[in-house]
Amino acid sequence: MEDSKHFKKEDKDTKQEPLGLDDEIEDDKLILKSQDKGCKGYPVQKKTAIMSTLVKTVVEGDKESTEIPLPNVKGSILRKVIAYMQYHTDTAPKEIEKPLKSANMSDVTTEWDAHFVDVPQDVLFELILAANYMDIKPLLELTCAKVASMIKGKTPEQIRKLFHIQNDFTPGQLSF
Repeated sequence: MEDSKHFKKEDKDTKQEPLGLDDEIEDDKLILKSQDKGCKGYPVQKKTAIMSTLVKTVVEGDKESTEIPLPNVKGSILRKVIAYMQYHTDTAPKEIEKPLKSANMSDVTTEWDAHFVDVPQDVLFELILAANYMDIKPLLELTCAKVASMIKGKTPEQIRKLFHIQNDFTPGQLSF
């Protein structure tokens, strides 16, 4: 006989149907493992971890899988990504209007999200790479919006300076 905790009630009748992946037991945890050598992984509730389409696909493909290796993500970045997913498990991310109405992230998104992306440039770019690799669309949009806010209203020369881009145009090319 199957355990009744693995079923959800369909209506007031006693008829029950199996739980879907999104409805699984709340205590189910996955271990997300970063690229760091010797990483034992970070335990995360399954309902939080599947915010990542990559993780969701792995879990759907192998229901017994509890450890998800993320070889393209550093441990320090994975911890930040997990913090983002944990916060947004029960709090839906705010839709970011495009084009950005302001260079101030607090005008574009929630205070929590604005503070989350208020990080050094190298961390921001690592978050973009992790969000893209793990396929977390709201995080990718947030981090890219932060980059867009950084360049909003700036001249090409200011942007080159901000991102340490060498100007390799010849004087003749610049005159166009």
